[in-house]
Formats: sequence, structure tokens, C-alpha cells
Amino acid sequence: MNSTFNQKLIVDFLVDEIKAVDYDAIAIPGGFEEYGFYSDAFDPQFTSIIKKFYEEEKIISSICTGAFPIAKSGILNHKKGTTYNLNPLRQQMLADLGVNVVNQPIVESDRITTSWNPSTALDVAFKLLTDLTGEENTVSIKTKMGFLS
Repeated sequence: MNSTFNQKLIVDFLVDEIKAVDYDAIAIPGGFEEYGFYSDAFDPQFTSIIKKFYEEEKIISSICTGAFPIAKSGILNHKKGTTYNLNPLRQQMLADLGVNVVNQPIVESDRITTSWNPSTALDVAFKLLTDLTGEENTVSIKTKMGFLS
């Protein structure tokens, strides 16, 4: 399988092989429209997986335009969320999908975390680590990585 930028990838599972019951969380990165991100992100198989994670009360995190497939799945309807903030069209697109858009770097709503651009990736990752393993482990990891002294 090749990526958007024609890098060869070896994947562990294809989309139709993912079962929410086997995981504690799903993390969804963003992508670029000009490289087909939205056709993949809005694929009914993928949005169905997201919905299943929500139904099974799993943690859902996204960075940047990763909020769009979450919104497309319907689970962000009438909830707070955010997405790419450097182009107002993206925030309007999220609002058009039924999300109450908040102009903040990271927005949490009902086990769902959305963020507004790649600069939030580390904060979202550390929040996900905390949600999955606890604050003590996150502090330990941050210290080992040099984020805390």
C-alpha cells in the first residue's frame, strides 16, 4: 500500500478488519484535501468505525481536520468541537456538519477530543496518554522526554 506521498506502508489491519471492541481508543490525524483526505475520511466504513467506538464508550481523539470524519459519523451533532483554524472555511464546514464550533486549540466533548491544527498534536497525545494510563504515567513520560524537569 502506498501513502498520499507515495511512501510504501505496511499496515496491520485494513479498515474492514477494525473492531472497536479490540481497542481502548481511536486517534484520527488530519489530512490534506488536495490529496484525497475527505474521500477517505468520509468513507462510510470509516465513519461507521468511529460511531462504533462511540457506542462502545471508547475514547476518540483527533488532530486538525481529523474532526471531520467524527462529525460526519454524526456523533458530534450539537456538541462542541474544533478544527483547522487558519482557514475559516474549515470551521464553517465543521459547523455545517452539525458541530458547535469553538475557537479554541483543544475542545473536549463527551469523550471526544478535537483540536485545531498540527501545533496541538503533542497536547492531544499527552491527553490521550493520560486518559488511557493516568496522570502519574503521563508525568513520568513527559519527564523522561524532557517536557518536565
